[in-house]
Amino acid sequence: MDLIAVADHVKGLTDAFATEAGGEGAGGLTINFFWILIAAANFIVFALIAYFFGFSRLKGNLDARRARIEEGLRDADAARQEREQTTEQRRQTLVEARREANDIVGRAQRAADEAREREVTATRSEIERLREQAAADIEAERRRALADVRGQVADLALAAAGRVVGETMTSERERRLVGEFLGQVESGPAAASGAAGQPG
Repeated sequence: MDLIAVADHVKGLTDAFATEAGGEGAGGLTINFFWILIAAANFIVFALIAYFFGFSRLKGNLDARRARIEEGLRDADAARQEREQTTEQRRQTLVEARREANDIVGRAQRAADEAREREVTATRSEIERLREQAAADIEAERRRALADVRGQVADLALAAAGRVVGETMTSERERRLVGEFLGQVESGPAAASGAAGQPG
């Protein structure tokens, strides 16, 4: 049984129903089931066409838009994670650079301290050497001056003794005696000062 036959059968029934209704009272409200079924079938066909051609495309568009939005969210999340990683790498680089700078400054400070300590030690050693050399030079000069004075005093003593005795005194024995005398004279004041420093 096909649709055309069903539609003809329904049309026949509706016509018969309309004829009976029309026979009972003309001018009343009549219901035509055939046209109601045709309108319903038209609505269903139109709804199916609209669904397949319109809603399916709309669903595809919505799915594509959802996919684009999700991709954008994923890209934004990836960009945020990359930004956080870059920030962390930059912070670690800054920390490493500060640590290296502190190490360089510390090494430079230690090198400067060591150089200053070496210079101070070298300067003290040089000062000590110069002081010892100056003391040695002073002692040598004192001895030389003392020897000169001793020689001059010996010559003067010999000359004075020669005038007293009336002859020139130039022998080695006489000079030795004068030297011994001068040694006793030099040790005498030192002994006297030492004795004076002791309590009586």
